[in-house]
Amino acid sequence: MTIVITAFERSPDGGKGLARDTRVRWALEEAGQPYEVRLVSFAAMKEPAHLRLHPFGQIPTYEEGDLALFETGSIVFHIAEQHPGLFPADADARARAITWMFAALNTVEPPILELAIAKFGEGDKPWTQERMPLVVERIRNRLKQLSARLGDAGWLDGEFSAGDLMMVSVLLRVKPSGILAEFPSLAAYVARGEARPAYQRAFAAQLAINAGEPK
Repeated sequence: MTIVITAFERSPDGGKGLARDTRVRWALEEAGQPYEVRLVSFAAMKEPAHLRLHPFGQIPTYEEGDLALFETGSIVFHIAEQHPGLFPADADARARAITWMFAALNTVEPPILELAIAKFGEGDKPWTQERMPLVVERIRNRLKQLSARLGDAGWLDGEFSAGDLMMVSVLLRVKPSGILAEFPSLAAYVARGEARPAYQRAFAAQLAINAGEPK
């Protein structure tokens, strides 16, 4: 059965790989699974056909036969369960990899997203200037904790796993702010993720879409 995912017809980031379809592309590339991409416009994401796949009108979605999924954590978890390469064979190590997936999405990403909201969604609000240092400090606190746990290890728990895929994807969102560079071990960790051939293929595929002429 052909795997079909959805992605922005034109990503708001211009192809920097920060849109969440890149996470799914990366997982599929790591698992060696071919896939097709259906591009959707912002208008199409709010139409009934797409809302049947994603009730909140976002991307990405994942379709394989009768199965339709949304939310990147769920999609990457499914890919990792169905195909080798993203979860360790050892049951305990697998459980730890899953824990890191949850940590990336539930603990590390929320303050990072708060920064994006403060800059782009609330930048014109009178409280933004006072709020920004608090938002940035929350990110620094999380990255300090994560850096302490990672130490000088290559990956979060032994070999590369879906936990690392999700964590690197989340940290990439804070990279443009310059905050990541304050934590050399995390910056190097992200660079290792970006250097993986599977990530490079995923990044190139989404960049090619965004580098083309708008339709």
